[in-house]
Amino acid sequence: MTSTFNGIGRTERWENLHRSESRETDVNVGRNERILSGVAGAALIAYGLRRGRLGALFLPLGGSLLSRAVSGRCAVNRALGRDTARGEGRVSPVASVGRGEGIRVEQSVTINRPREELFQFWRNLENLPRFMDHLESVTVIDEGRSRWVAKGPAGSRVEWTAEIHNEIEDELIAWRSLPGSEVDNAGSVHFTPAGQGTEVRVLLRYDPPAGALGAAVAKLFGEEPSQQVAEDLRRLKQVMEAGEVASTSFADGRL
Repeated sequence: MTSTFNGIGRTERWENLHRSESRETDVNVGRNERILSGVAGAALIAYGLRRGRLGALFLPLGGSLLSRAVSGRCAVNRALGRDTARGEGRVSPVASVGRGEGIRVEQSVTINRPREELFQFWRNLENLPRFMDHLESVTVIDEGRSRWVAKGPAGSRVEWTAEIHNEIEDELIAWRSLPGSEVDNAGSVHFTPAGQGTEVRVLLRYDPPAGALGAAVAKLFGEEPSQQVAEDLRRLKQVMEAGEVASTSFADGRL
């Protein structure tokens, strides 16, 4: 009889442990993503409440983001097989974005300057905030690594450390984020002769801090990633050709 009860006890303990592990594995949103989901959700709810009836559409999305932040669970992530909580706390050699993951952006612009000049301007990474509107600062740590600070949702800041992992003088600069970054990203910029000028082509893939819902929020506020990069490149053209930062009307394509 004692043996039977011990067996039942072991079975119950195993089932309880299994249920606990199952609940843990339901979490598919990483810590940084949960924090920014909460910030974005609160901002959307506040915006919706200020707009009254017109803002009613923002309230469910804001509530979803807050729920995502509190629970760490996201139905969209589950449907896509995406899990940004997996591997947190473990060291990875590179915290960039895997093939087929995140958001992919590709934009280009032709600038009437020699590619050698454009390459050197971009390679001095501290020049980037001059034309990248959402970038606050880039601080060079050493020859290959740099610290980036960007404007996040609702007045927050997003930071990451990047390294240049591939470079061909006057042709290519490729980078990727490092472990511990708040935004996993990887990309490259290519400089190709084009007539009297140079085509500057940017390829970027990144995992938005608030996941797929975060991308939807960005679009609602007019901050669609592809549009951002296109406007940044227009500002780069203005800086390199005219020696000044582009005006808002130029960035919007109205000139």
